[in-house]
This record gives sequence, structure tokens and C-alpha cells, in this order.
Amino acid sequence: MMDDFRTSSAKLAGLIPATIGWTPDQYWNATPAELAGILNVFSAASSTEHSTEPLTQTQLEQLKDTLNHG
Repeated sequence: MMDDFRTSSAKLAGLIPATIGWTPDQYWNATPAELAGILNVFSAASSTEHSTEPLTQTQLEQLKDTLNHG
């Protein structure tokens, strides 16, 4: 179980900062709820009819605002 957590954390540590512009420090200081919110956005986006389309700039900015002010 701990190895799964380490592996997942390492993957997310590279993915989330690169995707939404966080620094590694912001990622490692994020709460589980903040990380879950990010993953929920990507999960919802991937389950839509247009799952191959990336987030728009507006969607990305809304996500950043939510995380920074939420």
C-alpha cells in the first residue's frame, strides 16, 4: 500500500505542477482536498464526449482561481 502511495505521489508531483503551473513546493504543500479537486476536474473532463480535447485556457484559469481562493 505504501509503495502505491509513493508511486502515485511521484507521478502526480510531475503531472500536476506541469499541468496547472504549480511549483513543486505548492504541490507538496497542497491538501488532499485540493489534489482531489484537481483530479476530479481532469476525471470529469476525460469522461465527456470530447475527452481528447485539453482544458481551455479559461477552464485552466478557473481551476487555478478555485484552488488559490477556494
